[in-house]
Amino acid sequence: MAAPSPTDNKNHKFLGRLSLPERRFVADALRAETVGGVLLLVAAVAALIWANTPGISNSYLTVRDFHFGPAALGLDLSVQHWAADGLLAVFFFVAGIELKRELVAGDLRDPKAAALPVIAAVCGMAAPALVYVLVNQTAGGSLAGWAVPTATDIAFALAVLAVIGTSLPSALRAFLLTLAVVDDLFAIIIIAVFFTETIDFLALGGAVVGLVIFWFLLHKGVRGWYVYVPLALVIWGLMYNSGVHATIAGVAMGLMLRCSRKEGEEHSPGEHIEHLVRPVSAGLAVPLFALFSAGVSLSDEAITQVFTRPETLGVVLGLVVGKTIGIFGGTWLAARFTRASLNEDLAWPDVFAVASLAGIGFTVSLLIGELAFAGDAVLTDEVKAAVLIGSLIAAVIACALLKLRDRKYRALTEAEERDDDLDGIPDIYEEHTPEFHLRMAKIYEEKAAEHRRRAEAAAGSSTDSTRPA
Repeated sequence: MAAPSPTDNKNHKFLGRLSLPERRFVADALRAETVGGVLLLVAAVAALIWANTPGISNSYLTVRDFHFGPAALGLDLSVQHWAADGLLAVFFFVAGIELKRELVAGDLRDPKAAALPVIAAVCGMAAPALVYVLVNQTAGGSLAGWAVPTATDIAFALAVLAVIGTSLPSALRAFLLTLAVVDDLFAIIIIAVFFTETIDFLALGGAVVGLVIFWFLLHKGVRGWYVYVPLALVIWGLMYNSGVHATIAGVAMGLMLRCSRKEGEEHSPGEHIEHLVRPVSAGLAVPLFALFSAGVSLSDEAITQVFTRPETLGVVLGLVVGKTIGIFGGTWLAARFTRASLNEDLAWPDVFAVASLAGIGFTVSLLIGELAFAGDAVLTDEVKAAVLIGSLIAAVIACALLKLRDRKYRALTEAEERDDDLDGIPDIYEEHTPEFHLRMAKIYEEKAAEHRRRAEAAAGSSTDSTRPA
C-alpha cells in the first residue's frame, strides 16, 4: 500500500488541519493581506488626524473634493469618487479571483466542507442587518443603512492581529479568510441589486460586450497586459456610466480568469495575475480609499451622535453584536445539525473570538455607507464614524478574547511549522509515513552521536586540565 502524500488531508473535522497546498496558499494570501491591512490602518489614522487637526482640516476637504477626469466621457469625478469607484474596482477584481479560486480549487468546491463557513457568513450578514433594522424600526430611524454593518474587512482584522502580536492557527485563519470571501460575494450582490437606481442600458450593453471580448481573449490564450488593461478600463468606464456600481466590472473580470491548474503548470493564470495585482490592491488602492473616506469629524458632539442617533447606533450594534452572534450562532447550529465535530485542539470560545473579530467592518462598510446616504453628507460622515467606532470596539473585544488563548495558539502554530528533517514539508504532514519515521530516526541517531562526541571531548579536556605538569 502506498504511503499517503504529504498533501493528503483525511481530516474532515470543522477547523481541522488544512491540506498542505491549501495551508501554503492561505499563508501567502494572509501575509499579503496583513501587510496591506497595516497600510490600511496607517491610512485611516492619517485621514482622521488630517481631518480633525485645526489649521489643516480644510485642506483635507479641498483635496478630497477636487474634481478631475474627462467630462465628455462622464468621468469628471472627485478624488474621493475616483478612490471609491476606480481604485476599489482593483480590490474587487482581486476578490473576484479569490472567489473563483475558492469555488474551483479551494474549500468552497466541496459542498460539505463549504457548508459551515458559508452558513456562518450568511448568518454573519443577516444578523447585523436585522440588528440595524430592529434599532431603527424601534427608534424611528432610516432603514437605508441596513447593509452597512454586514461587511467584514479581512485586511483590517489581520492588521489588528499583527499589531497586537496574536497568532492564530492556520485553520482559524482559513475560516476567517473563507468568511471574508463569501462576505465579499454577498456585498457585491447587495451593491449591484440595492444600490443601482437608474440604468443606462446602452452603456451597460457596451460593458457586457466588453466583458464577452475579455472572456474570449482569455479563452483563446491571448497574453499581454497592453491588451487587457485598456480593455478593462473601457469596461470599467462603461459600467460606471451605466449606473451599476463600477466595482462590479472588477468582480466580473476576476471571475473570468482560470484558477485551475493544467498539467505542467506551477500556477494557474488567475493565481499568477492575483500575485501581481494583490500588492497594488492591498498596498495602494485600499489605503488610498481609506485615506479619502475615513477622514470624518470625531468631535465630542459627533461621537455622542454615534451612540444616540438610531442609524449610527444600529451600525455599531450591528458590527459588535450582530456579527458575533450571527457567525457564532450560525456555525454552532450548523455544526450541531450536520454532526460536524470541532477540532479537538480548539474550542467553541475560539470560534466566538474569531466571530467577534469579524465585526471589524471597514472598506466595504464605508463604501456602502456612502452609497446608502449619498444625499445626506452629515449623516454619511456620522455613519462612517459609527463604522470606525464599531470596528474599534469589535477589535478590542476580539483581541481580549484571543489573548486569553494566545499561548495555546502559539503552540499549535509551532507544531504546524516544525520541520526537523528540513525537507520543506512540516513534520505534522508526514508523521504517518514510514519514510518520515526512518528520516527522524536517522536525525535522532546523528544528534545522539554528536552529543556523545561532545561529552567525550569535554571529559578529555577535563582530564588534561587535572593532569600535573
